[in-house]
Amino acid sequence: MARVTVEDCIEKVSNRFDLVMLAAQRAREVSAGAPITVERDNDKNPVIALREIADETVELENLQESLVVSQQKHVEFDLPEEDEVIELLVSESNVAGVEQELPEADAEPGAEPEMPQMRFEDAVDESQEDAS
Repeated sequence: MARVTVEDCIEKVSNRFDLVMLAAQRAREVSAGAPITVERDNDKNPVIALREIADETVELENLQESLVVSQQKHVEFDLPEEDEVIELLVSESNVAGVEQELPEADAEPGAEPEMPQMRFEDAVDESQEDAS
């Protein structure tokens, strides 16, 4: 196969855009030192990549997967720690490490919680004491 044409490769990869992306990925792999599966014949890496795709000497699925991995900017791992998940499921507050105690739960419904009343005079007296 002296010349690689798009028609040779389009039989293997139906979408031309995908073909370009896969060939570019394979050319990058060859540039990085991956072994080639066809004779070099003094060809450049993009031509070698197209020849490998046309001759089906590379696995297109593996090439597609390596293309996706190379294009990812951020890899998110979705592995929550098992202990935290169990604690969240058990706790009522749904916040890990926080246990909420409700003393008002024993009081009668509608009853006001006992809080000391602070009057204006108390605040004025405290501020005058601080000034002295």
